[in-house]
Amino acid sequence: MRTTKDVLKSFELTVGRYLTELTKLDVAKLHRKLNEEDWSIGQMYVHLIQSAFMHLNNVENCLSGSELTLNPAKEKTEQGKIVFKLDQFPAVRIKVPASPNPQPPESREYLVEGLKSVVERMRNTESVLHQVSVSNKILHPAFGALDAKEWFLLIEMHYRHHFLQLDRLKSLVFEE
Repeated sequence: MRTTKDVLKSFELTVGRYLTELTKLDVAKLHRKLNEEDWSIGQMYVHLIQSAFMHLNNVENCLSGSELTLNPAKEKTEQGKIVFKLDQFPAVRIKVPASPNPQPPESREYLVEGLKSVVERMRNTESVLHQVSVSNKILHPAFGALDAKEWFLLIEMHYRHHFLQLDRLKSLVFEE
């Protein structure tokens, strides 16, 4: 398993790519949807930012031993074990449980600031992860019980996974 410092460095590079991609997109391209089922590129960015903050809240709850943490005997699901063993999500489109679609971003700057805020919080979080107790876990809907370090690792894996979606959406947005 990679160290949290390695994961943070990889995450910063990943966000760097997302920021570079944003420079190529105006608001119209960020909002363009092919159909009602697919997200726009902007919605995907909003999803990444919002999910990272949710996952970071889970890290903090694990660190603090909040009332949200589970019985330490709880474990990852088989799918969770595979994802963490491979250090990546499967290279397939994943349908998340029904939830409201993210709102399209107001501007490109909104996304830039959101991504920078996630990176800053990841840096601050990584610096305290050495205090982690693996007995404090919070349930992930697909991967089972995850501890603070696993939630931290999940954020970076999640961002890498969405490159597949970004590339697919870009090819459709730029084909005009």
